[in-house]
Amino acid sequence: MADIEPLKPSNTGWLVADVVADTCAFGWARTETDAALLALLDDPQWQPYVVFPGEYVPAQRVVHSVPAPGSERDTARPLFILLDATWAEARKMFRKSPYLDRFPVLSLEPAQISRYQLRRSRRDDHFCTSEVAALCLELAGESEAAATLEAYLDVYTHHYLRAKQQLPVESQGVAYERWRATGGAGSQTPA
Repeated sequence: MADIEPLKPSNTGWLVADVVADTCAFGWARTETDAALLALLDDPQWQPYVVFPGEYVPAQRVVHSVPAPGSERDTARPLFILLDATWAEARKMFRKSPYLDRFPVLSLEPAQISRYQLRRSRRDDHFCTSEVAALCLELAGESEAAATLEAYLDVYTHHYLRAKQQLPVESQGVAYERWRATGGAGSQTPA
């Protein structure tokens, strides 16, 4: 995570930790790397993938999928490395993290455009952290977790925008129906 990213009210990285139990978050610094992060990257039970657009690396490093669970190629669980930052900060993190250079880059090719409304990129193919995580979960065969995370983002966005406009939250509508249908948080509405 970029230095102030977790403090931004529009950050969606924490939504991932609410839905996915096996989530770790590490602060990023240009001059030093958290030893726990390096240990996680070296753990043989995981196959790390840096999730980033393939246009920024040599083609031989780019992958567009991960081994299906239970397949012959599935020797280690995928470990998705998401750079939680603004787009400009994420590019800097990617370039200035040489310890990530040994891992394949998972370049996502989603069919949809981003639905994230709290901050905008100049490009429709840039996604917020929780959208990227949902796409990764889908690739890893975790469709239920992906759907839960997508629904959670929609409800969170509704709450955020209503609060920003100083309006009461409306706990009805499509976002809430999707959230309840996933069984998110025991079908409770997030606060």
